[in-house]
Amino acid sequence: MGFSEARFEETEGGEMKEKPYSNKMSLKYISMAKAEKLKSLILARIQVARLNLWVTRALSMLMLLGITMQLKSLGETVSSSRTPTSTFSYPLPPERVYENNGYLMVSSNGGLNQMRSGICDMVTVARFLNVTLIVPELDNTSFWNDYSQFADIFDVEYFIASLRDEVRILKELPPQQKEKILPRIQTNEVVHFQKTDARLANNGLPVEVQKLRCRVNYEALRFAPPIQALAEKIVRILRDKGPFLVLHLRYEMDMIAFSGCNEGCNEQEIDELTKMRYAYPWWKEKVIDSVQKRLAGLCPLTPEETALTLRAFGIDHNIQVYIAAGDIYGGERRLATLRAAYPNLVKKETLLPSSELDPFRNHSNQMAALDYYVAVQSETFVPTNGGNMAKVVEGHRRYLGFKKTILLDRKAVVDLVDLYKAGSISWDKFSSEMKEAHADRMGNPAERLVIPGKPKEEDYFYTNPEECLASFDEPQLSNDDHQQEP
Repeated sequence: MGFSEARFEETEGGEMKEKPYSNKMSLKYISMAKAEKLKSLILARIQVARLNLWVTRALSMLMLLGITMQLKSLGETVSSSRTPTSTFSYPLPPERVYENNGYLMVSSNGGLNQMRSGICDMVTVARFLNVTLIVPELDNTSFWNDYSQFADIFDVEYFIASLRDEVRILKELPPQQKEKILPRIQTNEVVHFQKTDARLANNGLPVEVQKLRCRVNYEALRFAPPIQALAEKIVRILRDKGPFLVLHLRYEMDMIAFSGCNEGCNEQEIDELTKMRYAYPWWKEKVIDSVQKRLAGLCPLTPEETALTLRAFGIDHNIQVYIAAGDIYGGERRLATLRAAYPNLVKKETLLPSSELDPFRNHSNQMAALDYYVAVQSETFVPTNGGNMAKVVEGHRRYLGFKKTILLDRKAVVDLVDLYKAGSISWDKFSSEMKEAHADRMGNPAERLVIPGKPKEEDYFYTNPEECLASFDEPQLSNDDHQQEP
């Protein structure tokens, strides 16, 4: 009998009426009802608990995702040296693992090549102090007023990755360290060098230190892709027409004003140059005897002196002469003699459409980088003044196999030019004397001059990095030479 049938009984009249519950049965059904209610309540609470658990898990996942993204972002900052191997066409060196003693921040100073040398020294300092180097800031306050930063001139990813077996390099200081820029590494974890030139000695350092300076300079400091590509194009254009000589004709207005050398200038120009020299208070020397300074060999050679010198060396009249410099002071009037001697006189501005140079035109260091690359690649390099570009390019060319670099003895040049112009010696005598004076000044192997206690008077390390050089018959080519050569 089912439960529904048990609830009713038939009366004498044949009607059906509900059976009265006995107390015992009533209690039974009340208990069953309470059990059903309790069961429903428990199920409801279980469902709520499950929902809360799901929501908690979902929120936890979102939180973990957020934390993961933050850690990933931080990891990209802290581990900028971990550049994907696929970025490069050859395997990267394994990362050097070391206990980090702190962070080295660097603000480079000067022009392109002064900053370049300083960066090399700072990488070396970071390596041997076992600290993390922050990608250097470049000088935006110098005379050249160029606001380029490291990544505008150099390939920052390559710089970081190619040196990772020596030193950890980050693009910026990790957030937790930004409030700790204090003066001593071991005590306060961060040190900031505000000037980078002449930080390491030229001589007396361990060979491994000197070799690391070379590796940074000649291999790790590759130019940023836009600069590299355009520089390679300039070299291709030149080579398509034959051999070329790069003339670093440092006869721009700033150099002439700074040096006080006014040979060949008219009175108006001399006045203009003098006013410029007095306008810059950090140019300490104001009253300069141009004649005596020139005779001492301390002036940049003029375009006219340079033309006579190149002719005296017997350099082919038809060779392409690429001028690696800015605007020559005096313009075409001062270039006339040089152009008459070497009609294939060119500059990047004459080889390329204006539109290709426009992105670099208002950035003197980027323009200098183009000239640097072309100078390194040339068959012959001739600097007319002993500035930073002349010195660093000379050393780079030695590193690449002692490529011909004519290192002009300006005192000898001036003496011979004056004798020739005065009619005191013949052209043949002038030419032979010029060649003899420079017989051992062609960038050939030589010992670096060491003057203890007088680092400014001895040979600059980056001019002749002899610890890094192969013998004359075994050219030293960088691992990245296939990148450097077009």
